[in-house]
Amino acid sequence: MKLILENCSKRFATLRGFVHAVRDIGLEIEDSEFFILLGPSGCGKSTLLNLLAGLEGLTGGEIRFGERTVDAPGKRIFVPVRRRNVAMVFQSYALYPHLNVYRNIAFPLEVAKVRTGEIRKAVGNIAGMLEIQELLDRKPAELSGGQRQRVAIARALVRRPEVLLLDEPLSNLDVQLRASMRAELKRLQRELKVTTVYVTHDQTEAMTLGDRIALLKEGAVVQVGTPEELYRRPKNPFAATFLGSPPMNLIPAEVVEETERLLLLLGETRMELPEREKNWVKGSGKRELLLGIRPEHTYLGGNADKPTISGTVEMVESLGREHVIHVRVPWGRLLVLSGERKANNGDRVTISLDPEHILLFDPAWNGR
Repeated sequence: MKLILENCSKRFATLRGFVHAVRDIGLEIEDSEFFILLGPSGCGKSTLLNLLAGLEGLTGGEIRFGERTVDAPGKRIFVPVRRRNVAMVFQSYALYPHLNVYRNIAFPLEVAKVRTGEIRKAVGNIAGMLEIQELLDRKPAELSGGQRQRVAIARALVRRPEVLLLDEPLSNLDVQLRASMRAELKRLQRELKVTTVYVTHDQTEAMTLGDRIALLKEGAVVQVGTPEELYRRPKNPFAATFLGSPPMNLIPAEVVEETERLLLLLGETRMELPEREKNWVKGSGKRELLLGIRPEHTYLGGNADKPTISGTVEMVESLGREHVIHVRVPWGRLLVLSGERKANNGDRVTISLDPEHILLFDPAWNGR
């Protein structure tokens, strides 16, 4: 099922006026795609999920499921949730405590008055896929958090919805369980080939699960692309720093022209403007920019072929096989990701930047 959102907006009336939760969002989510809505708290991603489910109605714009319009206030169309054939899994498990696992999973089919034999077969199939067959006689109180989440997912999938909506379903689980559940979800989604929209603020979930990601900020879409595209070619400072751990370094830079060459000044450091960025810089006419570079593309030690910056080590974070070195420089802090601990607190160091991996951004970008 392909999902199409055109100029979708949602605002809520409050005592202080209107709050715009979603602003003119346009998206196309392909059939069988695992699509991620990523962003910080309050950016509108859960509201967007509720709009797709039919739990909320649009203020403006249009939502289509395939060729069928399900919400278009301008055309006076609103299809209620029960007629959209969507299933939703929430952050809380929302299981019925007085029913065993079998009855919890079977509940949507019982409501739809499906035959008992078909219910038994459907519950058995989905329980097998999620490896919870041995739990069918237990009550929710007898299950671990991970088992409860599997039951909630099984209940959502048992009636074979055309669209699966997931609102931060793994946030209550511990780190190891989240990792295993991510792999299970990805395997299950590929096997069932159901169009899936997944809300999260966790960039690791977004990068590992999604076929594509829509990054949101203040109710608007900032960038859409594959995880690789958002990581390698972020379009603005927000996208650059939201994805990636540790985040991308942003360095104030000034563009100067010298003997028919365009140079970047980073404090006292001078470097030639990379060829791939020259057209953008010339077209924008800007002379003050932000230079972005990932910590894995910065190195301790001088290099005659690369621009260098000097600073003082403030802190070294050990991540096991890697170390994040925080270096105080004239404009703030620079992060270096290193496989070895090559410096200690208080050391004076030189950092080399790899010109092949720098990106340039407009510092005036405000997300609108």
